[in-house]
Amino acid sequence: MARTIPVVDLSTFVNGNEAERSAFVDKLGKAFHEVGFVGVVNHGIDKSLVDDFYAKSKDFFSLPVEEKSSHEVKGMAGQRGYTSFGTEHAKQSKVADLKEFFQIGQFVAPDHPMKEQYPDNVKVDAVPEFYDLGKNLYKSFEKSGGELLKAIAIHLDLGEDYFQKKIKDGNSILRTIHYPPITEEPRTAIRAEQHEDINLITLLVGASAGGLQLLNNDGEWLDITPEEDEIVINVGDMLQRLTNNYLKSTTHRVVNPPKEEWHVPRLSIPFFLHPKSEMDLTCLDDCVSDERPLAYEPITAGEYLDERLREIGLKK
Repeated sequence: MARTIPVVDLSTFVNGNEAERSAFVDKLGKAFHEVGFVGVVNHGIDKSLVDDFYAKSKDFFSLPVEEKSSHEVKGMAGQRGYTSFGTEHAKQSKVADLKEFFQIGQFVAPDHPMKEQYPDNVKVDAVPEFYDLGKNLYKSFEKSGGELLKAIAIHLDLGEDYFQKKIKDGNSILRTIHYPPITEEPRTAIRAEQHEDINLITLLVGASAGGLQLLNNDGEWLDITPEEDEIVINVGDMLQRLTNNYLKSTTHRVVNPPKEEWHVPRLSIPFFLHPKSEMDLTCLDDCVSDERPLAYEPITAGEYLDERLREIGLKK
């Protein structure tokens, strides 16, 4: 099957010489402008860690509904622990997506100055390894995401360290999503309605089944099928706002499989890379021009996240 998204090798940026780093930045920028998604190989995220977390996620979602529900954290808008099937919807849709998920947030020490912003993550006694594996995968995604943001900062002529202090101890989320087998004709023929992500960038490790599609610049839906050991990256709304639409947040969705595959569940693990809540998302001066007039009012990352969580039904 032909590739629908370009692929880049992160090790050529992390360990490369000046020419290799520059070529990586150019290729990454081109992919974001032309396609909106990019595959990344040699990304530094250990395959066995991903496989083990997948396995433990499967164990968690196999628990009885009552037991899973005991890991929901009231008043947290789904930002920690479990969110039950049929809770979240795309902002333009009234019909809930066909999924349940578990979210892991930032880990900080009890005496950390931002501790009150970051509640403890939820432990699952029935799947004891789930917590530690989640923590290790979270840290690993954070590191690789930080390298990708260095390349994006260079592409934007901001200097490679522009995002580093803003994302250190940021409000990122590791989400493990379970799309259960489809047992009856769905109200909407889709596991996750078309949407854009809220954050700066999303890093996604290959899903256990197909279905992910992106909307390209010509208005066509294209299947995204990552190769083995490849992560998929896309731009989120915060980066779109910051760059005044110079980098566009890519519309994507997860479609249902053909009827003969309805019995196959789907597991997917995205990492939503967020900055600290106080990051100013005011459009960068260099991204505002006569051709691209100012499109957004000033807002902080925290205010914007709050607004979006209400739109998708997680925050009441």
